[in-house]
Amino acid sequence: MNFENIRLEKELYGITGKSFTKALEELDPSENYAGTKLEGLDAFERQLKRFDIKISGSDCDRVEKFFVSTESAVLFPEYIRREIKRGMDECSVIPDIAAAVSYTDGVDYRALVMTEGSASNAVNEGADLPATTVALASTATRLSKFARKLSCTYESVRKQRIEAFGVVLRALGAQISKSCNALAATSLMTGITPTTIAGSTLAYSDLAAFWASMSEADMDVMLCSPAVMAQILAMDEMKYVVSDFMSTGRAVTPYGVTLIKCQALAASNKIIGIDSTKAAEVVFGSDVTVDADRLLTSQKREISCSVSVGVSRISDNAVKVLNAVK
Repeated sequence: MNFENIRLEKELYGITGKSFTKALEELDPSENYAGTKLEGLDAFERQLKRFDIKISGSDCDRVEKFFVSTESAVLFPEYIRREIKRGMDECSVIPDIAAAVSYTDGVDYRALVMTEGSASNAVNEGADLPATTVALASTATRLSKFARKLSCTYESVRKQRIEAFGVVLRALGAQISKSCNALAATSLMTGITPTTIAGSTLAYSDLAAFWASMSEADMDVMLCSPAVMAQILAMDEMKYVVSDFMSTGRAVTPYGVTLIKCQALAASNKIIGIDSTKAAEVVFGSDVTVDADRLLTSQKREISCSVSVGVSRISDNAVKVLNAVK
């Protein structure tokens, strides 16, 4: 079936276990466009092209372009979802800390907990083998739901450029992402006894000692509040990596640890050191969802979006906490 002949209906949003894009992909597989000028576009993006809806650039359309026809209007909730998701992803620390990302249909889940036991793998004759134990957590981790609502009317945004409206939607996603980041930070720190800096203020030697203290894992990420991260970047020892930060946007210590700014830590002044290969599992109950039916029937009196997420620590050895202030 050619993408120009697909009938778009709002029922595509209500198929159990399938997102709107996945439902579209089944009707119009992207693999059919290999070697054509449409290669690289997904099914949703091909529909934007079909209805000549330009969502960015100098010739970007206005929001009302989505509502030229009943079928083109069906694309609007997915556009909103994608922009909100984009805003969430741009502010999220989860890609930097998650060793595994899973999805569940339930409201809670039983996480895996790994206990590595002896650090030595040497075995004397007749002795028991050193063991790593994996078990289900004693209690279930309940997913937390984070949601936000944008109040607006169709008349207030219909003449706005789609790209400008996207900025508002991404800001909405960023607000939700901050709550997800706070959940991740709390989940990682809970039950971990913090260490303390040696002097009255944070020094480079404190960071090096903190990194070295993770003897049974390999610390490759440090989550820091904006103020603490600024303090670290101002250290003389960090001047050699400033050029890397300016070119890549990633601040990496001379010993290879990536510094991640996390606003959720602003009140605690703590630094969380993580081995991102085995520290945490992040479980989503759903992808970002928007109320598609309300958007299509009431012309956006309000836009509501939500996400359900849970974070569990897989290995205690893969997480350390440092008090950056005495």
